[in-house]
Amino acid sequence: MLRALGSVLLCCFLLEASFWIPISYGDAITCSGIVPMSYRNDRISITEFGGVGDGKTLNTKAFQKAIYRIQHLRRGGGTLLYVPSGVYLTDSFNLTSHMTLFLAQGAVIKATQDTLNWPLIAPLPSYGRGRERPGGRYMSFIHGDGLEDVVITGENGTIDGQGDIWWNMWRQRTLEFTRPSLVEFVDSRGILISNVIFRNSPFWNIHPVYCSNVVIRNVTILAPPDSPNTDGIDPDSSSNVCIEDSFISTGDDLVAVKSGWDEYGIAYGRPSSYITIRRVTGTTPFAGIAVGSETSGGVENVLAENIVVYNSGVGVSIKTNIGRGGFIKNITVSEVFMENVRTGIKVSGATGDHPDNNFNPNALPNVNNVILKNIWGVKVQRAGSMQGLKDSPFTGICLSNVSLQGTAGLRPPTWKCSDVNGAAIEVSPLPCAELASPPQQGGSCAIHL
Repeated sequence: MLRALGSVLLCCFLLEASFWIPISYGDAITCSGIVPMSYRNDRISITEFGGVGDGKTLNTKAFQKAIYRIQHLRRGGGTLLYVPSGVYLTDSFNLTSHMTLFLAQGAVIKATQDTLNWPLIAPLPSYGRGRERPGGRYMSFIHGDGLEDVVITGENGTIDGQGDIWWNMWRQRTLEFTRPSLVEFVDSRGILISNVIFRNSPFWNIHPVYCSNVVIRNVTILAPPDSPNTDGIDPDSSSNVCIEDSFISTGDDLVAVKSGWDEYGIAYGRPSSYITIRRVTGTTPFAGIAVGSETSGGVENVLAENIVVYNSGVGVSIKTNIGRGGFIKNITVSEVFMENVRTGIKVSGATGDHPDNNFNPNALPNVNNVILKNIWGVKVQRAGSMQGLKDSPFTGICLSNVSLQGTAGLRPPTWKCSDVNGAAIEVSPLPCAELASPPQQGGSCAIHL
């Protein structure tokens, strides 16, 4: 049946069916090493399993049957599941290893709004409970657990979470459990997500947690600015993650690197490391690029570069809290342009809530070696807010070639700092005293600036 797709589809698939193995260069990584996946010799269509793209027919069984067939009739090189043009209404479903979910141009996989029958799963161990409510959490719309070699790609088809019913439950405080993400991979490796539009997620959009070797590129993520907690991409206790060439417009942070919540994240002890974010553009009431606030397992070796943020709350945000413990170190943010943002750069030790009252107030985060360079902004209300913790000052906060300008005729942007130290070169407006000194020879900032 799928022979009619022709060589164009097969060529497109071959170009996209690869995952990136990041190569370490000091504290940063490059995503230039590509290892092609096995060619998908086996190709099936959702229509072969009863799929109907009329926007009304429920396709849950069709997806379950197709994926069961992929899982149990193993074919060399894996299987491509083709979703042709049309609107395919379905409940949430699980993927399997060695498969590609391919959305043709005009294809929409749309979530039902039947919240009563949405499956529940256990809380993540590094969170100890649901992120919003105690107990379990609703399974993501498209879910993968313990998988390898999985691709979600296509010709810019759409995965639509129809999240407005969930957002209203959150606003009305009627949620019984934590809302579902749109796409979540747990404890998986060799994941590629590309050339797909993600729309109206009930909660976080794309959430790789406890994963390795993940590439998310050429995606568009859309949600209204007032949609609560609709983070774009949240790599969480994961390593070797590349996020590239994407547009994100959501109601919360565009990209937020996380690693667990307070005592649960400390006990689980799995950091996020070697995360590359580049050529991402977007707008949000919150932060463009964020680390935290859930960082209890530690976050290290993050590179974000060539970022454009506009009409947003914060350009770059590093955020943690008392009780988080863990560490945030070796963070480099470079080549950022921002326009019309409330705060250009925010580094905070008092952001985010706690899962319960059992957190340890003596579990203080360690923040060190944060490099912020080549950052330009216009129509910026506040240049920066950098406030560490009295008993755990943030060290090695290094600024270089930073220009954050306000709006003509209004009060010029200023800095606010406490319990931080570092150095600065060519920063306008002049930074606060804690960061105003040039880097000293042999100091951590001198190495990078």
